[in-house]
Amino acid sequence: MDWNEQLLEYKSYLLLEKKLSANSIEAYMRDIEQFCRFIRQDSNKKIQQVTHDDIEHFIAGLYDRGTSGTTRARTVSGIKSFFNYLYVYDKIEQLPTELVETPKIRRKIPDVLTADEIDRILYSIDLSQPFGHRNRAMLEILYGCGLRASELVALQLGDLFFDDGYIRVTGKGDKQRLVPIHRQAIEQVGFYLQQRKTMAIDRKNAEFVFLNNRGKPLSRVMLFLIIKEAVAAAGIEKNVSPHTFRHSFATHLVKGGADIRLVQEMLGHESILTTEIYTHLDTGHKHEAVERYHLLGKR
Repeated sequence: MDWNEQLLEYKSYLLLEKKLSANSIEAYMRDIEQFCRFIRQDSNKKIQQVTHDDIEHFIAGLYDRGTSGTTRARTVSGIKSFFNYLYVYDKIEQLPTELVETPKIRRKIPDVLTADEIDRILYSIDLSQPFGHRNRAMLEILYGCGLRASELVALQLGDLFFDDGYIRVTGKGDKQRLVPIHRQAIEQVGFYLQQRKTMAIDRKNAEFVFLNNRGKPLSRVMLFLIIKEAVAAAGIEKNVSPHTFRHSFATHLVKGGADIRLVQEMLGHESILTTEIYTHLDTGHKHEAVERYHLLGKR
């Protein structure tokens, strides 16, 4: 089998079958192409001749070059995905990756905002400004629904089911989910939609909820800048991004006693392991629980 031909077919598989985003496909292909170059330079083997030792040799080279654990883990995951694809589609008879272990990495616990900090940011937005209601509505949804930045800017008018108290979110791989939206966020979006009627709207983009001053969909970069401005106005010195609101949403739900499976569903996580990080974010309430309920605490 020709490496180039199989790489092209694998890329099509990621796009059509796995329905990955362009960025994800680029990352997968970059890693497997790096491995392909290594094999060609080291032994020039055909795909079906690649062994477990070849892969381990490649991973050792990444380690020797000082590649981070996160990058090594991602690269190994990409190589495994490629060979799993070849095996499932009967292009190879054995899996050379079967005994290859993915490097263990420490998962970084993300920064979160307190409820007071959330309020300070929300109320720092000047609603008298032309886009004040838009900015307030966006941050209400980011925190109140736990959306990713890309999901927020892609939100369309047809995704708003306010009578039922939900919004429809299109996440990674074009997978859709329904997320509850609270009354305060609905109210703020309503104020913005009234103001939106007075805006000049680009006809091709009329269905997008959040628009810029040219009537086109707001970019993620612009959303980031809006948040930075609001955080500065609130006098908060933390490094806050759109994802910080998502982390805060999940953390506050878990801390309040929400079922981790429900949080997983609302965040759109494929694996419960991704969501479980939020059970480790706040240890203060755990100490409080021990003091309150444990026999030693009661003494």
